[in-house]
Amino acid sequence: MTQKKTLSFQAEVAQLLHLVTHSLYSNKEIFLRELISNASDACDKLRFEALNENALYEDAPNLEVRVGFDKEARTLTITDNGIGMSQQEAIDNLGTIAKSGTREFVSHLTGDQKADAQLIGQFGVGFYSGFIVADKISVESRRAGLPAEEGVRWTSGGAGDFEVETINRPERGTSVTLHLRDDATDYLSTWKLKSIIGKYSDHISLPILMRKEEWKEGADNKGGEMVLGDQWETVNQASALWTRSKKDVTSEQYQELYKQISHDHEPPLAWSHNRVEGATEYIQLLYLPAHAPFDLWNREKAAGVKLYVKRVFIMDEAEALLPSYLRFVKGVIDSSDLPLNVSRELLQESRDVKAIREGCTKRVLGMIEDLAKLEKDEAASTEDKAKFARFYGEFGAVLKEGLGEDFGNRDRLAKLLRFASTQSDTASVSLADYKARMKEGQEAIYYITAETLAAARNSPQLEVFRKKGIEVLLMTDRVDEWALNYLSEFDGTPLQSVAKGAVDLGKLLDEGEKKAAEEAAEAFKPVLARLKEALKDKAEDVRITTRLVDSPACLVVTDSGMSMQLARMLKQAGQKVPEVKPVLEVNAEHPLVKKLEGSDHFDDLAHILFDQALLAEGGLPDDPAAYVKRVNALLV
Repeated sequence: MTQKKTLSFQAEVAQLLHLVTHSLYSNKEIFLRELISNASDACDKLRFEALNENALYEDAPNLEVRVGFDKEARTLTITDNGIGMSQQEAIDNLGTIAKSGTREFVSHLTGDQKADAQLIGQFGVGFYSGFIVADKISVESRRAGLPAEEGVRWTSGGAGDFEVETINRPERGTSVTLHLRDDATDYLSTWKLKSIIGKYSDHISLPILMRKEEWKEGADNKGGEMVLGDQWETVNQASALWTRSKKDVTSEQYQELYKQISHDHEPPLAWSHNRVEGATEYIQLLYLPAHAPFDLWNREKAAGVKLYVKRVFIMDEAEALLPSYLRFVKGVIDSSDLPLNVSRELLQESRDVKAIREGCTKRVLGMIEDLAKLEKDEAASTEDKAKFARFYGEFGAVLKEGLGEDFGNRDRLAKLLRFASTQSDTASVSLADYKARMKEGQEAIYYITAETLAAARNSPQLEVFRKKGIEVLLMTDRVDEWALNYLSEFDGTPLQSVAKGAVDLGKLLDEGEKKAAEEAAEAFKPVLARLKEALKDKAEDVRITTRLVDSPACLVVTDSGMSMQLARMLKQAGQKVPEVKPVLEVNAEHPLVKKLEGSDHFDDLAHILFDQALLAEGGLPDDPAAYVKRVNALLV
C-alpha cells in the first residue's frame, strides 16, 4: 500500500535552499556536475559494499549514469544504478544536511553570496544546486538489496517541506528528475548537455550515457528534425582521469576534477600528478587549495585524500596517507598493492601506506617549495609570484604543526616559514632572509610571541633591539609557542625568544654600556632586595635589565620556563597549567624606578610596576580592583 507523508526540512536546509533559489551560484550549469558527481559516488559506494556482498549487484553488474530529458514535460533526469536509498535514508540525506557540524555551517553563513557559495561547496550539499534551475525536484530510489516494493519517491518544490511515499521500483539506484523553470529550458538539448558533461564530468570513471539523436523525416519526406532514438551512447571518456597520461589531460580537466572532489568553486593553486613505481606502486594526484576551509582547525573532523585500490573507490578521507599538518591537501591516491578490503585500522599499520605517506608528503612539500621559488622568479607572472603569499596566508599556521610532528622534514619546513618582523608588517620574512641581514656580531635569531601584531610590535621587551637596530621576528599565530619548542636553531644559528632569560647581546653591547649596567646593578642592590620581598608571591626574581629603554619594567621567564602567553592559552583551553612565576626586570634609569628609593609607598609602587608590566605583556592582574585602588591612591 502506498503511504505518503509530508515532512518539514531541517531549518538549516530551508536556509540553504533560500540561498540556492536566489541564484547563489553564478555559474548555473554546475548543477549538472554536482548531480552527476553524486550519482558517481552512489556507484562507488555500491562497488565498495559489494566487495563483501556481491548479491548487491542484483542482475545489473555494469555501473553507469544516464542523463535524459523530455522536452514536452520540461524535465531533465539523472539516473544511476548505484547503492540507492531506503525511505529513511532519503529523509535523512535529502531533508537534512547529512554532515556533522550543521550548526557550525549555519553560523558561518554571511549573506555574502560568493562566500556562502564556498561554504555550501565545502559541506558537499550539491544536490540542492538542482533548485537553481528547477522549481520542483522528484527523486525515486531503491536501496540495493531491498525488495522492489520498498522503493521511495521524494518530492519537493524547494520551500519549507517535502513529501515521501513508498513506491514499487524494480531497478536498484536513484533517479533525480528536475522540473525545469521557464528560464532553464535551454538544458533540454543534447548538444548543451553533452558540452556541459564534456566540460565538467569527462573524468568520471563510469560511463555517462545519453540517447543518440537521429534524423526523423517529415510528412511526405518534406523537412524533418532531430529526435531522441532508442540507442544509448557514452558521452564521456569513462576512464579515471588520474589513470591517464599527463600529456592527455588538460589544465581545465585537472581543475574540474579538483572541484568535484573538493566541492570547491575556486581552482587550486597547484597540483602534481605522478605514477610512482618501485617496492610500492601507486598513482598520486594531489592539489593545493587556494583557500582554507572554515573548519581547518577542527582536528576531530576527518580530512584526507580519496583512496582507490586498483580503480575501486575505498574511502573518502584516508587520513593515514598524509600527516595531519597537511590536512588541507585534496586529491586521489590509487594503489596497486593494498587489499580491496583495507580498513582505516589496517591503513595505520601497513608498510605500503607508510611508503605512500612519505612519498605524498615529499611531493606536497615540493609543490609548496616550487610556489616559494616563483615568488622570487623575475620571469614569473605577477599572478604566479603572488601564489606563495596567498598559500601561506591560508595555511602557514597549520604548516607550523609539522615542526613537532614531522622530524624528518623539519629543515624543509623551517625554510618555508614566514613571519612579520620589526622591519616588515606582513608575514613575508623567511628565516633565511633574517639571517642574511643579521648585524655583525649578532649570534641569535631573535623573536617574540604575542596574541596580536600590535602587542608584539609595542612590547617593551623590544626596546633595546629597536635602539640597536636589531630585527626581531613577530610571531602571532597561536601555534607558534608550541611549534618553536621544536625549532631551536636554523642553519646553525640559535633561535632566542626576547621574553626568555636575561638579554645578552654579546658583541653588540659596547664596553661602556656593559660597565654602566654593572654599576647600576651594584648600586641598586638594596632596592632589588626590597622589591623581591614585596613581590615574593608574584615574581620568581627581580633584576636590573639592559633590554629596556623607555619602559620602567617588563616580565620575562627563565630560558627553560613556560611562557606566560602559552600558560594563558592552555588555561583558556581548559587545561591544568603549573604556576608560572615570571622574573620582573626593571630599568634603573627610569624615573618611576628611581622614585622607589626612599618612597613612603614602596610596596604599592612595586605592585603597580609588576601589574603594569603584566598588562604590557598581554596579561591581567590577579586582583584588578586592588591594582586600580593602588593607582588611584597614588594619583590622589
